[in-house]
Amino acid sequence: MICKTSPYRTVLRETAVPTIFDLTSHLNNPHSRHRKRIKELTDEDIRRIKERRLESSIEQLHSKSERACVEEEAEVEGGADPPALSQEQREEQEYVRALMETLLLMGRQGIPLGGSGGEEEEEEEEEEERGGTAAAFVPSNLQALLEARLGAGDAALRRRLEGVAVNEEFCPPAERRRVLAFLEGAGREALLREVRDASFFSLLTGEPADFPAGTRLPVFLRFVDQEGALREELAGLLPMPGGDGDGDGDGDGDGDGDGHALAGHLEAQVTQVWGLRMEHCRGQAHSASGSFSGRVGAAARRLSSRYPMAVLTPQSCCALNVLLARRMPLGAVRAVVGTLGEVRALLRAEAGLGVELERVAAAQWQGSPERARERQERRRAWVARWPETHDAFEVAAELLEPLALCLDAVREDAERRWDDRLARRALAVSEALSDFQFVATLVILKNALAFTRAFGRNLQGETLDVFFAANSLTAVLHALAEVLDNVEVYHEFWFEEAVTLAATLGVSADLPRPFLLRQAAPDAATRIRPEAYFKEHLTLPIMHFVIQEVKDMFSENHLRALRCLSLVPAVMGHMKFNTSEEAHAHGYRGDLPNPDTLPAELHCWRIKWKHRGREVPLPASIRQTLQLSDVKFFPNVNAFLRVLSTLPLLRGAGGAGGAQQRLHAYLDSTPARQRSTCMALLHTNQHLLPDLDQMAAQYTQTPEPPL
Repeated sequence: MICKTSPYRTVLRETAVPTIFDLTSHLNNPHSRHRKRIKELTDEDIRRIKERRLESSIEQLHSKSERACVEEEAEVEGGADPPALSQEQREEQEYVRALMETLLLMGRQGIPLGGSGGEEEEEEEEEEERGGTAAAFVPSNLQALLEARLGAGDAALRRRLEGVAVNEEFCPPAERRRVLAFLEGAGREALLREVRDASFFSLLTGEPADFPAGTRLPVFLRFVDQEGALREELAGLLPMPGGDGDGDGDGDGDGDGDGHALAGHLEAQVTQVWGLRMEHCRGQAHSASGSFSGRVGAAARRLSSRYPMAVLTPQSCCALNVLLARRMPLGAVRAVVGTLGEVRALLRAEAGLGVELERVAAAQWQGSPERARERQERRRAWVARWPETHDAFEVAAELLEPLALCLDAVREDAERRWDDRLARRALAVSEALSDFQFVATLVILKNALAFTRAFGRNLQGETLDVFFAANSLTAVLHALAEVLDNVEVYHEFWFEEAVTLAATLGVSADLPRPFLLRQAAPDAATRIRPEAYFKEHLTLPIMHFVIQEVKDMFSENHLRALRCLSLVPAVMGHMKFNTSEEAHAHGYRGDLPNPDTLPAELHCWRIKWKHRGREVPLPASIRQTLQLSDVKFFPNVNAFLRVLSTLPLLRGAGGAGGAQQRLHAYLDSTPARQRSTCMALLHTNQHLLPDLDQMAAQYTQTPEPPL
């Protein structure tokens, strides 16, 4: 049947089969009495429907034409092809591109700009500006690379440099600085754009490094990008205000003043220069050691007081015990940390020295092959990644005797197997190991930090381990307080262990020589005993420092954030889905898109994972949870997990510390007098730079004449 009065167009297929419909049977059916009857359309209804359809089609046609006009205007205004460049502009742009490409190659490979160093180049430029006689021409590394490109037939360089004299620099220092500053600014602006899109970030500082212009503080930004990947990038190398940290660094007196100045400098750099908001900073971590630790620590406390949500945490790339030792303001502890770093550098630089150490150690531990194999594996891990090992001081104490024998063999080399440079370094390390103060400090550090070793290992473990570590802090502090209350008993055992270890090295238990020289010839009755001296000057200060530093690094805001890791489904499942994130998420309500719906959303989140299928695994980390396709249906949980990811304590995929590793590689391979802040940033952040053609075009279009 075909209804001719219907307003809808009906087309039958060629294969349609006729069917007879009974349209009146429902009238006699009592069960269908209350159903909605089909309305029969009149001619007037059909006419009104056709008019409405005609009007809607006309409106759609007008809207399409208007959109087409707007798109054409946009293409004319901004999307049209750029105006054609003149021959001179095109040649200049090609030359700038070749120069940038060469500088980026030098930055990627860690090649210094010149063999004379940064300070000599600045002095030479100042001499030229004063009109004095320039120094003798010394070809730089950049000059050699440009000459190599010329020899290879680079047309852009040949057109620009074919008239330059042989003893003249192709790229003068002023021009080179402008290009490097532009590349540095382009990379930083790309980074800051991503950080602004992420909204929340954490502030990290590395170990201050020496540059020709002074000591610089590396500053890193940690954030989660739009793809959900955890990033940690170098934002800048800031000059250290208030000198180079020659003070005691204990945080008292001038240390607090320098720390407040450094905090103000960091805050101004982040807010005024980089255009970020410190109110969006959710964490901070600092790696300064030695004389800089007190100043950087005072700056961290200042920032924490001004911005309580920027919680102070350890860094995921450094073991907690090593970080605590590096921050101690005691000269003896600094000597131990510095000597262990020199030992590690020796073993990594000289492969033969490591083989000799294994031979000596195997001869001493031959009674137990399994224990010898275990110690050998621990030694190799210690040499490979000392800052990340939680038992660094335990391994160092085990290696002390074989290491001393190995260094003595190098120093007394009768067969001339080792060069003089290595022999001199071995002699300096051997003399440091032969000091009883070094042995006593190492043993006391090992035993004092044993109470935080398991805690620190859990902090660098999986998300579930970090969650339980946050809940075990009270027990750790209780154990440290118990040691401090019974320090006489603990110190007696520790000092006896130090005397025994020193005896194996042939070192007597004496007072430090500087302390003896400061004494005005005391008699035997008033002379202090070594055990009492080291208790007052080492054990007590170390225990007080460890307790206070652990309390500072794990504040109430920090612990509250770590307890919110129960949002991760694996942690939630381990807790039998009996978690209470609402009690700990109060401080982060302003970071959520819909904080009023958080309780209901968390309830749905628990129900989702509690009643999942047997074949569905529980995500074990924040990264795995953020990669779920349906996490977008829980906007508060998604935002909360992204904020927690920025905490410097939590490990990301692969450690999320690639920027710090690249910067360390540049600093290790480049002497201090040849370092450049711009080249360090290019070496670390080259993946952030935009296209070379785009940068060359932008550089040549700057208001000032670039070249």
